[in-house]
Amino acid sequence: MNLAAASALASAVVAGGLVGCAGWSPSGGQLVGVVSRPVPAASPERGRALLLQRQDTGCVLCHQIPGLPAGGALGPSLQGLAERSTPAQARERIADARRFNPHTLMPPYLSTEGLHNVATPYQGQTVLTPQALDDIVSYLFAKPDGSLGATP
Repeated sequence: MNLAAASALASAVVAGGLVGCAGWSPSGGQLVGVVSRPVPAASPERGRALLLQRQDTGCVLCHQIPGLPAGGALGPSLQGLAERSTPAQARERIADARRFNPHTLMPPYLSTEGLHNVATPYQGQTVLTPQALDDIVSYLFAKPDGSLGATP
């Protein structure tokens, strides 16, 4: 989902309200007016689609990614990622690589901290949602047969 679509969805939810729905608070009590939905499992298929979105994620502009059309050479190849990283480590780097290298060129996909000169419609918005990030990581760590785990 691109930033404009995510913003429109968020605005629609806020404008439409959540009247008549119920959920649970962290303390276990029922909250009136809150939607409680299960979080969808990470999807390698959704992750692949996100990786291919050159305008929205830009991943293939800088990285060679197995199973995708030729990518860029600015960032490291993601071939063999499962042999040198865990899904949690990859997720942290994608979320905000500045925590590991403050001079990185890689954008912070799940952080808005320290960003300057952001266009008004995108201020306060992350490039990816936590779900989208999980989907991308699930694709990067999927085996050729579609199951998750290190590739042979």
